[in-house]
Amino acid sequence: MKINMIIKTLVSLIIILTASWIGKKVPTLAGLIGVMPLTGVLVMICLYIDSKSDIQILKEYNKGAIWGIIPTILFFVAVYFSLKKGINFPFSMAIGFFVWSIGAFTHQAILR
Repeated sequence: MKINMIIKTLVSLIIILTASWIGKKVPTLAGLIGVMPLTGVLVMICLYIDSKSDIQILKEYNKGAIWGIIPTILFFVAVYFSLKKGINFPFSMAIGFFVWSIGAFTHQAILR
């Protein structure tokens, strides 16, 4: 395994574990951390390095990320309202992923 893959994995793991730990104390802050641009920035940095500074790849990534916000919002809205209606967590997540999938397929159909 390449060292840069190990570093990417460790950084991602640290972010996830930190957000989970914070979530036990301040769930809304963990939510903010979970959706903050940090993940997007890390992917952008990895793409920049792996693509040997190909700006076109970075432009397309950013276009996908900008429009990808909509399906992500739909996911969280669906989960929030499902939980608010008393639907159990696993089924709420399934609903959220279903809604996100529709948004993601639409996203790809529009951007391709």
